[in-house]
Amino acid sequence: MADRVTVIGWDGSPLTAAARSALSAATLVAGAAHHLALPEVPPTAERIRLGSLGLAARRIAGHRGTAVVFADGDPGFFGAVRTLRAPEHGLEVEVVPAVSSVAAAFARAGMPWDDAQVVVAHPRTLRRAVNVCRAHPKVGVLTSPGAGPAELALLLGGVHRTFVICEELGTAKEQVTVLTSDRVADHSWRDPNVVIVIGGQASALSSAATAEPAWLLGQSPAQTGARGWARPLADAGEGESAQLRAAQLARLGPRTGDLVWDIGTGSGAFAVEAAAFGAAVIAVDADPRACERATAAARKRGVQLQVVAGRAPHVLEDLPEPDVVRIGGGGAEAARAVADRRPERIVSHASTRDEAEAIGRALTEGGYTVECALLQSVGLDTRTWGEQDRSVVFLLAAERPGHPLGQTPR
Repeated sequence: MADRVTVIGWDGSPLTAAARSALSAATLVAGAAHHLALPEVPPTAERIRLGSLGLAARRIAGHRGTAVVFADGDPGFFGAVRTLRAPEHGLEVEVVPAVSSVAAAFARAGMPWDDAQVVVAHPRTLRRAVNVCRAHPKVGVLTSPGAGPAELALLLGGVHRTFVICEELGTAKEQVTVLTSDRVADHSWRDPNVVIVIGGQASALSSAATAEPAWLLGQSPAQTGARGWARPLADAGEGESAQLRAAQLARLGPRTGDLVWDIGTGSGAFAVEAAAFGAAVIAVDADPRACERATAAARKRGVQLQVVAGRAPHVLEDLPEPDVVRIGGGGAEAARAVADRRPERIVSHASTRDEAEAIGRALTEGGYTVECALLQSVGLDTRTWGEQDRSVVFLLAAERPGHPLGQTPR
């Protein structure tokens, strides 16, 4: 086992005294090509060109001597430290930090980043990283080969954003480029790079709030100011009571990284609530006035919302893959079309038992486990305690096999 492992963060600045001291005693040095070319690396030390960090960690664990691992930016921020400290390697790790590449990228752009979301994009997590870019007005993306600026832009599709692309930060080849997302895929980008994705309908509200000091990383004051969810709305429309929305949200569990379809969005009340949980949301409605109401509701709440005018199921064909879906309109036909896209969870509601049976049958035939409950709520006037309004609705909740209802998928 290695006697000692020192992880050195590198941001292009001259190495610190602590880093030089660790290097001078190193018998093994691991890093990228530009790290191994540094003049401070001892010529007699064994050198490992980093590819898989897990493989390198196993090799270091079997090394007899003192090891140094280089990492770009701060190695404790989505970096090498987590892998090297895994219990199976049994390594004692010391860290010499540096400015993180995300902090450096925002510094190059001259922007604060305490209100930004930060995500890592690998080929396996690319779609979820894109969903965060859909849902939030400011996102820092740590990219990887196969999940870079071009891939991000292509998956965003018609969602307009501005990309600040920072290539090879800290090196002599450093370059910062600002482009709209529709032009990013036309270029080739050098690794490593960090992408800042900004824009969307909530960006103006977010910018207006930047004078107010933040206190929670990744949240703007506008996002943390609103309290409560499934709040009563006077214009929510028939079948969209606060109690029904609360039940639907509880069954779907929208969260950061998800893409939610809200089919038959109506007032946009459910779509806005789902977006407030951090999910990306596409609100669909055939009524242009409903689309306008949904857009206005999102602007008022300060959340991102993509609104698509059209009638299900035909309008769904060109939409990106959803994680969870609420079917507020379209009945059994829409349910069959949604089931074909294989989201993890689906909720719908019906005003009659026959309609509920038809939707439930369509989802069951689509391979889903379906539950149905009759929800009844009665509003009371607290001045007289007399009945004010009554809502009776069938709630259907469907789960794709492999993700039992009530458990968290993935």
